Amino acid sequence: MPQVVRSRIAVLHGTHPATPLPRSFRSLADRAAVEVLHRAARVLVASLPVLTDRLVEALYEQEPGYRAAIDSDRAEVWQEVHHSLRHNVGSLIQPREFRDAAHRTSRWIGEIRAGQGVPLDAVLHAFRMGGAMVWQDLVDETARRDPDDVRLLVHVAADVWNFVDEHCGIVADAYRQAERRLSWRRENQQRLMVAALLDGTARIADLCEAAAMLGLPEQGRYAVLAVASAPGGPQQDPARPPLNLAAALSPGEGLSTAPGAAPLWHTGPDAAFAILRLTGGPGDPGEPGELHAIADALDAPAGTRAGIGSALDGLAALGDARRLAETALRACPASGGTVLLDEHLPDALVVSSPALGSALADRVLGPLDRLDPSDRDVILETLTAWLDADGSAQRAGARLYCHRNTVLNRLRRFEQLTGRCLTRPRDAVEVSLALAARRLLGS
Repeated sequence: MPQVVRSRIAVLHGTHPATPLPRSFRSLADRAAVEVLHRAARVLVASLPVLTDRLVEALYEQEPGYRAAIDSDRAEVWQEVHHSLRHNVGSLIQPREFRDAAHRTSRWIGEIRAGQGVPLDAVLHAFRMGGAMVWQDLVDETARRDPDDVRLLVHVAADVWNFVDEHCGIVADAYRQAERRLSWRRENQQRLMVAALLDGTARIADLCEAAAMLGLPEQGRYAVLAVASAPGGPQQDPARPPLNLAAALSPGEGLSTAPGAAPLWHTGPDAAFAILRLTGGPGDPGEPGELHAIADALDAPAGTRAGIGSALDGLAALGDARRLAETALRACPASGGTVLLDEHLPDALVVSSPALGSALADRVLGPLDRLDPSDRDVILETLTAWLDADGSAQRAGARLYCHRNTVLNRLRRFEQLTGRCLTRPRDAVEVSLALAARRLLGS
């Protein structure tokens, strides 16, 4: 039986079987069966409009994936089905003449339906329904003319269904290729839109389209995260944000970000940015701990710096949100870590104007540079510990493993060298900002 099938394929497609069968067997079985097939197929060609009507109606009743397309434009679906049947039934009669056109039609249908979002399973089911209807009509027409000839159709049944399977493969391949192209185009459009929003170059008129494309509310509440490698540390691939950062920002990780709102990443030359959709509505500051929860969940890898800007309202504000995130990133320690801008506003002021920050550091701390470096560093370390301890010499001494009187002596020496009075609020502010400038700017 397999040899019989191979010989019939050769007859239909104009090729020679690998193992020729005896001429007498081939002439008695295959030739008669092909003649019966051709005779019935010619009748089908003459009644294609009726066959098309029946198939479109069957698709509407039996294949939900096609129902919306038929409701939207029944005439367009009818033309598609008619075109396919004309070439495919014609291929049963004249395979050489119709084969290429039939393949082009099947590829075209696969591409069109992929673009319309009709599921691939629905498209393949439609082709198999068409094949089943054509085969049944071939059998019915043959039985009407001469019932004895029906048995001959058995000899070409495998060829007909192989033909249907071949076109299902063509459709599936064209559908998947079109789907990949569409997916790439959508992803590229999304990348461009996210970049425009973060750059602040998106037009107001495009915000509604951007919201629909990205699945974000136009008037939602947002913050931006900026991520970069620490200077001198291992460099991250700019096209791939750190995996544990991406995982921490995924939905379902216990964060207070909006349900199902996975962050949208964009990579720039110096940092990667993530748009964070927050739960608070426009004008609502939301839960005080919302950004804290995100910062705590990041778990930035060693050598990675992360900055989270303040929460702002609306997609139109994402350009400002990105700039705030960059400011927070600049306020990160050189060794790495995570900085929440709202908790480091004095540092943000310093890094926002590096020239002024450096000038302030030189003016306030410059006299210490005349000391021996080790002596200077001890004074700066003590001053920093005292400020971090809210002006408590006792707690600062505990941090530095020295007596509180030692702390007070070092502070007095600082005041003598710089002419600053740490009990005077204005001087205390300047000293704090100068220390931040030296730490962040290397002044």
